[in-house]
Amino acid sequence: MFSAEKKVTIEIIYHAMIHYKYLKYFFNGLLKMPGKRLQKPEFETLSTFRYQLRRFLRFSEEITRQHGVTHLQYLLLLHIKGYPEREWATIGELSERLQAKHHGVVALVTRCENMGLVFRVQGKNDRRAVEVHLTPLGEKTINKLARLHRDELMKLQGIFQVPDLQELGADIA
Repeated sequence: MFSAEKKVTIEIIYHAMIHYKYLKYFFNGLLKMPGKRLQKPEFETLSTFRYQLRRFLRFSEEITRQHGVTHLQYLLLLHIKGYPEREWATIGELSERLQAKHHGVVALVTRCENMGLVFRVQGKNDRRAVEVHLTPLGEKTINKLARLHRDELMKLQGIFQVPDLQELGADIA
């Protein structure tokens, strides 16, 4: 069904989506704590989570730089390779995945295209859409970097965890 590398990529994306969803709910105020001030343990939980997240992101920034791409270029390649049920993504889809403005993603794709990592194709169903595909060099780059990221995540298993709601003293409204 899926190759081992694709399963790992899907797992990484799944975990990132869980983290994003949790943070989105938390910061949008959907966790209701009426009249309750955060206590020291809750600050410690938030601090530990952000510390572990930052450590992983720093690892990612350093490892991508060592392999000749920026962190954003890596994320672009990851989102193309990891896009559900196909091997390409549109600029609009990549903008959503990267949480970036359309014109910023166009510039990022252009830089990756100039490096020989991706190529563009006019949309088959919607000629206004632009499909972004990986080149063989892009495939090689993302396979290597995704494997390194997966290995790092495996090392962090049990250390890097999203805090549960009880640790934050919160009730979901």
